[in-house]
Amino acid sequence: MNHFLDTVDTIPDGFGWNYYSSVHLAWLAGFLCFAMGSAVLYRSLTREKRTVMQRVYAVLLICDELFKDIGLLIGGNFQPAYLPLHLCSINIFLIAYFAWHPNAKLGNFLYSICLPAATAAMLFPTWNSLPPMNFMVFHSFSVHILLATFPFMLTVGGDIQPNLKQVPACVVILCFLAIPAAVANHFWGTNFMFLSYVLPGNPLYPFQVLWGNYLLGIPVLIVLVVFLMYGPRWVWRHLRSRLSSANLVKK
Repeated sequence: MNHFLDTVDTIPDGFGWNYYSSVHLAWLAGFLCFAMGSAVLYRSLTREKRTVMQRVYAVLLICDELFKDIGLLIGGNFQPAYLPLHLCSINIFLIAYFAWHPNAKLGNFLYSICLPAATAAMLFPTWNSLPPMNFMVFHSFSVHILLATFPFMLTVGGDIQPNLKQVPACVVILCFLAIPAAVANHFWGTNFMFLSYVLPGNPLYPFQVLWGNYLLGIPVLIVLVVFLMYGPRWVWRHLRSRLSSANLVKK
């Protein structure tokens, strides 16, 4: 517990854990159980209780962010790099807005951007140099679990309807959110939304190796994410429609 308040910038070498070690797998298993349990519960609720559940999760996300800030302040480690300008941090407030003002465009953004981004963060964590018993490890996993679970349970419950036609609007929202991150990076030398650099382990890093500029990989990654998030649903609807038509012809 001597390093409970350390961050990735202050922790000495030798206290971390490897990708897909027992620590990592335990958190991923917890995510799967929590997400599935939340989705099953959400589907069973009335409209009024679903709204309450959305708002409870939104408040939990904000409390999780405050927990991080308090830990940083107590440890004397708060700096501009910990402001909520990373994509996942911004999604905390977008979820809070959606919980009180739901709309289709934002719902599709949470489904197509927030869900895969939060999941990718857990699959390729940047906080694995910290010991398991560390406040930033608790925060980083718990906040991303909530970020991924929120759009997942709403999609399973039918309150977010993935629509490929909303993807251009989602890309516009993403570009708009990148503006304050880029400005902050310029003035503070930070790396919000990974617009300044990427390190090994980041899904964009292979593009840095292949093309010498990882930013060129962002459009490729967006296309891949869109395919993964919308492709299977389109194929399933198409097959179901074909099967329904075939059954009608047989009758």
